[in-house]
Amino acid sequence: MTVRAAEQRWLVWQSVDTGRLLLLGATSMLVVAALARTAAVGIRPHADVAIAFGLFIAFGELLRLALPGGRQAAPIAMSAALAYAMVLRIAMPHGVQSSISIPPLQVVAVAAVGMALGAVPHIAAGRPAGVTAMSARLLAVAFVAAIFRPLAEDNLLSRPYTAFAVMVVLGTLAWLLETVIAAVIRAEDLRARYSVTLSDELRVQWRLGLAVGMSAIITVFGAEVMGLAELAVFAAPLLVIQLAFRRYAGIRATYLQTVRALAQVTEVGGYVESGHSRRVSKLALAVGRELGLSEPDLLDLEYAALMHDIGQLSLVEPIPDGATVHASEELARRIAEFGADVISRTGVLDTVAELVRDQWLPVRGGPREPPLCSRVIRAANAFDDLVGGSDDRDRISVALSKLRTETGTLYDPGVVEALATVTGRLPISRL
Repeated sequence: MTVRAAEQRWLVWQSVDTGRLLLLGATSMLVVAALARTAAVGIRPHADVAIAFGLFIAFGELLRLALPGGRQAAPIAMSAALAYAMVLRIAMPHGVQSSISIPPLQVVAVAAVGMALGAVPHIAAGRPAGVTAMSARLLAVAFVAAIFRPLAEDNLLSRPYTAFAVMVVLGTLAWLLETVIAAVIRAEDLRARYSVTLSDELRVQWRLGLAVGMSAIITVFGAEVMGLAELAVFAAPLLVIQLAFRRYAGIRATYLQTVRALAQVTEVGGYVESGHSRRVSKLALAVGRELGLSEPDLLDLEYAALMHDIGQLSLVEPIPDGATVHASEELARRIAEFGADVISRTGVLDTVAELVRDQWLPVRGGPREPPLCSRVIRAANAFDDLVGGSDDRDRISVALSKLRTETGTLYDPGVVEALATVTGRLPISRL
């Protein structure tokens, strides 16, 4: 049992991507150095300020946000950490302002402890700790502190306009750094092209990044007038933004659950094999990432792949095993058009309906050229009709050979080669 457990731990470490290992290693060394330095010197000055910001960071980490695509964000925690890294003066009782001189490593220590405290309830509830996302945020905060604190110590930020300009630039760079790191990790996790992943991250994160940066700057200047009490005041706008993002993520999750439930109707009715829609969806997504499709296109592709066989409900007699790869062109067209009509009645999935409508079209010789996502669905569906859920390499090889013999007419050569790449990289059951 001990040997087996050791082997399992080793396999887990082997499955960790290089980018994540480098990120965790760099962050661990930074945190150890920050904690050691802070423990040796002590928190100075104003331990109450450090404690207040640390608790605020923990609160923000506790309320971290799940974004579409499996992303995680903690806008309140990030805003508080950036504000602590850039705070210049704090209003004390009796209207006295006190200048704040904070060593950069102390900023890292306070942010790290705050993030760790905020992650404890998530771990206790059985949710992921979110170490990778916290590491990216911590490196961004450390970058800001390493540049901003020396400038503040040298009195180069005595003028408000100068300080504001530097904060804007550093806040933007911190957001870019966090986004670049997140894109690297996501590209490795999804085995997608980095350029596409970075573009997706920038598109998804820029609104939240803008809100975080501006909230941090407002917190810094507000602390000069209101003191530590302003931390609670200026958290309210970010809470409202979080609720809006959470609502959007919930709507998107509901859409996906509804589409998956609708896709299972054909399986329950015996029109297709159990698990066929899920397997085609996973194959199509893997091929789409290999071809460099953007995240919005991948979402439409996922929906269309899940519901690509919904048109079989129009058949009086089911196709044997639901394998439309053997169906006539006329029957395939009728299934696709009926499925598209059903989907279009939702009123919100018009693009998905058109992808399903065009899935029967051959690459060459049809009435029109099918879009790339429809070509992906056709190839993934045919592959699964021939292979099913089997991981047998000989059966997979035979299926790919059959698809290759019909490339240029029925199937897109680039799509088939991408399909061969993704099925050769991992077993189908692990896509």
